[in-house]
Amino acid sequence: MTTDLRSRIRAANESTVEIMLSAWDNVVWVGNETAIDVIPGMTPTTVMHAGPPITWVDMCSSMREGVIGGLLFEGLADTAEEAESLIAGGGITLAPCHEHRTVGGMTGITTASMPVHVVRDDQNGVEAYCRLHERKRALQWGERDQQVLEQLRWMTDVLSPMLSAAVRAKGGLAVKSITARALQMGDECHNRNVAATSLLVREMMPDLIALDWGKDDLEKVARFLQEDDGFYLHIDMAAGKAIAEAAKGIEYSTIVTTIARNGVEVGIRISGLGDSWFTGPADLLRGSYFPGFNDDNVDADMGDSAIMETMGLGGQIQAAAPVFQQIVGGTVQDAINHTREMMDISFGRNPAFVLPMLDFQAGPIGIDMLKVLETGVTPIIDSAMAAKKGGFAGAGQVRVPMECFQKAFRAFAERYGLGQ
Repeated sequence: MTTDLRSRIRAANESTVEIMLSAWDNVVWVGNETAIDVIPGMTPTTVMHAGPPITWVDMCSSMREGVIGGLLFEGLADTAEEAESLIAGGGITLAPCHEHRTVGGMTGITTASMPVHVVRDDQNGVEAYCRLHERKRALQWGERDQQVLEQLRWMTDVLSPMLSAAVRAKGGLAVKSITARALQMGDECHNRNVAATSLLVREMMPDLIALDWGKDDLEKVARFLQEDDGFYLHIDMAAGKAIAEAAKGIEYSTIVTTIARNGVEVGIRISGLGDSWFTGPADLLRGSYFPGFNDDNVDADMGDSAIMETMGLGGQIQAAAPVFQQIVGGTVQDAINHTREMMDISFGRNPAFVLPMLDFQAGPIGIDMLKVLETGVTPIIDSAMAAKKGGFAGAGQVRVPMECFQKAFRAFAERYGLGQ
């Protein structure tokens, strides 16, 4: 690699990380909207999913169950058999959330009538979206029975509009403030969001109470938020997607702007390579299963929630939440070691996200494809597991396949002339 090319890459990476840090300063949750009203390219017959592109035939079982559930929710089919026939006949468009400025947890299933969080970065002119986090039984886990669909309808009719009215009354909610505080309280803001959700409820409750809404509805909303420790995650994910959109397309940049998984493949995207996907095989997570689950009845790594690692959270900063190591059978020192590894493969640091376990060092941000290849260390993801027949099966950690980075490097070399 020539000195000139190295200089161009370094300058591009500096610019990319500066954009990420600036975007973190400016992302604001501004309210909720119906998916078809705001998501680019959404149609009444579009079903968006997590991860890189995948066909219906190749989908893992929990994602297929989620797609069917989405069609039942939309009233496009009355039975699973009708849904499968509609898909087989080409009546449904399947598309990755990431290709439509959207992210989705686990299966990521997002359809036209579903409410989504809207997070905006006015400085960079970017808006991004994520469906609301479901409590307990959930379509995002590939579950689709009547209880799941009724909960979705209540979230659409009551929860989402109430939260949207409250956050609009506040004039929006800055995401970075809650995320940064939560890191000081034991969250890493991917697998663990207990503190972040508690801070969110604290911020929102006065404005919810002030709404001209029925007491019964308010009580149900309050209880839902109280019982769902992970609710904040999907707001943070939308923020991460907005940051990724602002940071993509920087010529010569080797910074990762997307990590996403669909239960079959893991896909990454690199800033300097725009919207191209580079994939490798998804692996099973290493962690703890809930009773009744094991390697044989869970799907492999899945979800768009690795946008958190892409933006410097989750597995990037396990030292912020060493309790997570109890899930994976590790130690506090393992959490510290993993964070130091992630620092080695990241281009920059985020001074807003400091780590008490590392003497208040700033956390890493901007995973660098070249550093991954030079060190042989791939990003670690904190995540959860979906059962093949649908359901929340456990939690753990997993590495992004090196194959993704090798493919991306070959494409980068061809485009920018590395080695010439």
